[in-house]
Amino acid sequence: MESPTIAQANDVITKTYKRFPLVLTRGYGSTLWDEDGKRYTDFLAGIAVCNLGHAHPKVVKALADQAGTLWHVSNLFYTVPQKDLAAWLTAHSFADRVFFCNSGAEANEAAIKLARKYYKEAGQSQRYRIISMEQSFHGRTMATLSATGQDKVKHGFDPLLDGFDFAPFDDIAAIRARIGPETCAVLLEPIQGEGGVRCPAPDFLKQVRTLCDEAGLLLIFDEIQTGMGRTGTLFAYEHFGVAPDIMTLAKALANGLPMGAMLASERVAAAFGPGAHASTFGGTPIVSAAALEVCRVMESDGIVDHCRRVSAHFRSRLEWLKQRHAQIVDVRGMGLLLGIRLSVDGEPFVLQCMQKGFLINCVQGSILRFVPPLVITVEEIDALITCLDEILGE
Repeated sequence: MESPTIAQANDVITKTYKRFPLVLTRGYGSTLWDEDGKRYTDFLAGIAVCNLGHAHPKVVKALADQAGTLWHVSNLFYTVPQKDLAAWLTAHSFADRVFFCNSGAEANEAAIKLARKYYKEAGQSQRYRIISMEQSFHGRTMATLSATGQDKVKHGFDPLLDGFDFAPFDDIAAIRARIGPETCAVLLEPIQGEGGVRCPAPDFLKQVRTLCDEAGLLLIFDEIQTGMGRTGTLFAYEHFGVAPDIMTLAKALANGLPMGAMLASERVAAAFGPGAHASTFGGTPIVSAAALEVCRVMESDGIVDHCRRVSAHFRSRLEWLKQRHAQIVDVRGMGLLLGIRLSVDGEPFVLQCMQKGFLINCVQGSILRFVPPLVITVEEIDALITCLDEILGE
């Protein structure tokens, strides 16, 4: 019998999501409960969002304290939470300046606009085109959709915006071949998440950085899914020993509250003067206070170190599964952004895991993706492995 909640929702909410037949009502740590009281171990984390898990007590307190103090005044005024958050982010990254917004798509919109504006201000107005990667995902707005390298999400929205060229991910020669006099930047995810948990060769990002420097281009990293500790460093670019000119964040930045951020070096950010870009709700005191507490907890509680430790265990157990089950083609990913590519359709396994109390998802049709809260435990990982072993063996 269908849940009344699901029936009512289907009558009034746009059908832009293929939702699971599950009504979640409560969460704590890495555990969620549905309306019938059944518990699930969360290996999806709101799609790599709830890095500290659900209802983290310190974040809850920071949010509650700010809710009773100041919610919103607009960006016509300064606020302490926004100032402190920007200071933390710049102190812990390559960047000198931060622009706050509400989502990853908005952060990428800001990055696209800044790249174009930078060259206009430099007297090179012919430069506006951006090289993006095939199989990339950068958002659902018209500009970020146009920058996305997946045809399936673009269907029905033609004509898309001009100004984007595409190269295969992890192919430096192809990127070089697409550079022209109108090119202003290269935009890429250090690890493609929606594109199939695809990691580049160890020297690829360094090669892209060198190529951008030689051609006088900006380098933009979309770290919306890989940032905030997900890969075992605070930002994924740290693994590769290369820094971008612009970086975008969202998802885990406020652990589930709507926040995005575009970070940039002083040299590049200077192109954004008053009136160049704006966001009514960007960096409101209440969301900034929550995000700042997320950052502080990440640092004080050793979250990134924990991520590295448990991810090594997780990957070794996935490799063990691969040896046991011929359906597993390969194990991929970094940190707690992991996946297994199957030789068969992956969607049925997602539903079977759900029935057994584990939430995962499938991307690109055949890749089971695991992006749990960074506070996941070895015991919870082992329980999922047992589940996967059972259903792959059936």
